[in-house]
Amino acid sequence: MKNVQISKELFVKLIKYHHFEKYEFEDEIKTELEKKLNSMVMREHYTEYKTAPTESEREEARKKYLDEKGVPERFRW
Repeated sequence: MKNVQISKELFVKLIKYHHFEKYEFEDEIKTELEKKLNSMVMREHYTEYKTAPTESEREEARKKYLDEKGVPERFRW
């Protein structure tokens, strides 16, 4: 299983939330975890684009990556 790195600030907020019941950090934690998840998904698409065994799979992964990035069709090659 792979590891995921998070910022020290997020780690401290998670500890405070779970161990000290400081629930005022809930929205910040959700936001930061969503950003991290989106980053991981984008990296997965990019890696698939670069390492796919066939040209059609690479093209499909490239399209997914650019769609997720929000790049309009007219700016794509």
